[in-house]
This record gives sequence, structure tokens and C-alpha cells, in this order.
Amino acid sequence: MKKLSLKVLATALTICTPAFAEDIAWVYSNAAAQSEQRVKAGFEAWLKETGKGWDVSYLDSKGSGEAIASNIQDATARGVDAIIVTMADLRASTAAIAQAVEAGIPIFSVDSGFIEGAMVDITTNNWAMSATVSPFLLDQLGGEGNIIFLRMSSHHGTRKRSAVMEDVVSEYGDIKVLAEHDIDITAFFEDTTNQMQDYVARFGEDIDGVWAPWDEPAQAAINVLAAAGLSDVKVIGIDGHPQAVAEVCKEGSMMAATVSQPFEVMGEQVGEWITSIVVDGESRESVIPSDTVYLDAPLITKENCKDYL
Repeated sequence: MKKLSLKVLATALTICTPAFAEDIAWVYSNAAAQSEQRVKAGFEAWLKETGKGWDVSYLDSKGSGEAIASNIQDATARGVDAIIVTMADLRASTAAIAQAVEAGIPIFSVDSGFIEGAMVDITTNNWAMSATVSPFLLDQLGGEGNIIFLRMSSHHGTRKRSAVMEDVVSEYGDIKVLAEHDIDITAFFEDTTNQMQDYVARFGEDIDGVWAPWDEPAQAAINVLAAAGLSDVKVIGIDGHPQAVAEVCKEGSMMAATVSQPFEVMGEQVGEWITSIVVDGESRESVIPSDTVYLDAPLITKENCKDYL
């Protein structure tokens, strides 16, 4: 299929831009993910603060790449003014994105990896986050011990975090990976819980640490470990959800660290971009600095967690 450039999209938008962007389609990857709900919360708070009377429809893809593509196609067929996609694996959506571009409908993605045809992907630097928290975990273990390595290959961010962790582990010769597991995004908490129960039964007190690709699987691991009476384990996550920050701060908690992603700010920024480009008719090049826009994400440990409560 012929790829459509951003210049073609800009031309289409010049023709199709409405006076007011009132109809927005929001395509979730998985609405059960707290990260996506936090982006939504930031966007809705921005709508309220700015007095925008936009009509936003929310479409849950429940972790399915095919459903993401179908939801984008449905939104395009409805003739919405803009499409927001959150935390999605867009590799199966190139045809759907091309259809939106042909229809002059801009797509703004959040933490989904930039795909040709989208206006932008706003995210954090997943390599950098993992490069911060991964050695922190292994250093907390004194550079030796046995870990469980939880992955999730169906999202660009967690793939990047896992790839960095692989490199970090390779430099710690006294760290042994007892087991690795690719989390099922469609039921991530239950899947992590079930897998950790198996690992606890198999390895028991040999488990010294758990590397989790984001906060909810980290919490699932902690729940299983605690139920088995294995409290002397170090666990890390990434996202900086309020519950995870509180867990880091809790005395005696296994949660050693997380990384604070500014999801609410991502939602606010998308609203600003839609206003500038779709409502006000400004060019994409004058509003968005690059295909991918990175926001800062600080490491949260027991030393600084109170600053993020």
C-alpha cells in the first residue's frame, strides 16, 4: 500500500478542517490499564479547565491489535474530527491509519511508538527509564542473586525496557535469571498472578528480585510473594502510579522503585495540539517539534518517594 506523507495529511486537513473540533474518537489499547486512564483523566481535566464542549467517544480494544485497527476504521467511517490512540501496538493498524489520512482525520498517539501517518507520538524515553531502574534493582541486590524477568512484547515501550534490561543483566555476572515470562496484555494482572504463583511454587526462597515492565504486574508479583511469606524480595515497576508510589514508601515493602511517567500531562498536551492544528488550522510543523515528543520521567525510590505522594 502506498504510504501517505505528513504533507499529504496537512493538505487534507486544510480542506477538511472544521470550525470547531467537536467529535473526538479515543481508541484505547486496553482501558483496564491505569496508564491509559491517567492520560484520559489529564485530557478530561484539560477539557473542563478550557471549557471545551467536545464530544469524546471511548473505544476499548481490550489489548487486541486487530481491534485497535477496527476501532480506528470505525472512527474514520464516522467522520470524526480527530483520533487519539493510547498505549497501542499500531503495527497492525497501518492500513487503518492510511484510511484516516485519506479522510483528512489526524491521529495523535500516546505512548504507542510513532507510525507513518500519525501526527505525533507523545511518550517518555523507555530506554532511558529502564537504564535507570534496571541497574538500580540489581544494585539493590548487591550485584548477585536470582531474579524473575517479566516482559511484555506487544507494546513498544515494554519491549524497549526489556531490551535494555537484557543488556544490563549481561554486565552483572553474578545475577541469574531464574525464569522469563511474556505477559498477556489482554489479562495482564491475572496472567502475572498465575505465573508468579507457579514461580513461587518452583523457586520459593531462591527468588531475590522481580523485574516488572510496569507497575501493575509489579504489584501482582508482590501480592503473590507476600501471600507465600516471601518478604525479602526486591521488586521494581515503571509508571509511577499513585498506588505504586505509596507501595515504594510503605515501610517494609518489597517495592524498591518505580519511574514516574507524566501521563496526565500527555493528555493535556494532546488537547493543546488538537486545538492548534484541527481547530485553529495551524500547520503541524509549526506546532509539533518532532515525530516523537519525549517527557521527563524521574526515578522514584524509598529515598525520594514522599516527594511524589
